[in-house]
Amino acid sequence: MVVATSTVIAATLVSPPYPREQWLQHAATPIVLAAALAAARRGWFSNVAMAAALAFLALHAVGARWIYSYVPYQRWCDVLFGAGPAEWFGWQRNHFDRLVHVAFGVLLTPLFRELGLKAGLSSRGALATAWLAVAGASAAYEVFEWLLAIIAAPEWADRYNGQQGDPWDAQKDMALAMAGSLAACLLLALSQRRAPPPSPRE
Repeated sequence: MVVATSTVIAATLVSPPYPREQWLQHAATPIVLAAALAAARRGWFSNVAMAAALAFLALHAVGARWIYSYVPYQRWCDVLFGAGPAEWFGWQRNHFDRLVHVAFGVLLTPLFRELGLKAGLSSRGALATAWLAVAGASAAYEVFEWLLAIIAAPEWADRYNGQQGDPWDAQKDMALAMAGSLAACLLLALSQRRAPPPSPRE
């Protein structure tokens, strides 16, 4: 899975339309890939948690190629379905960044939950910690994104941040990540309740 994700990321780096901004989007990607490889080799997480986390990284790579604001999903939908979100929902803004923030909450929650369980937390405690981890990581990323933009490339800050003129972009992104994590927590809690009880030891 790590190799497949790395291949997807490498493919998005070929002839990018916004090469200067794209490298900023991938500032942490090599570190995350190295950590994912180490986790995979040592079996730290379940296949489900790893697959979900790597799926998020692949989504991020797609967004980074078009610096989020210009992901041509409308054109893809027009080709496939003859229409897209602009016609279906009346969207004028490119909402791919919103999708990825929701996906951050949904897809990273299983991994954070397993970290909580490994730390000795109860099932409920692990879920609560996973939600808080998503909220904290989302807020930290928004601050990191802002600092990186104004320090490394202030003239590209608005394009890199993908605000698209929305002054509340960061707050909406964090809210969507937390909502996605809450949905994932509810699904995980339901799956725990439906799981058969462990068989008694002989």
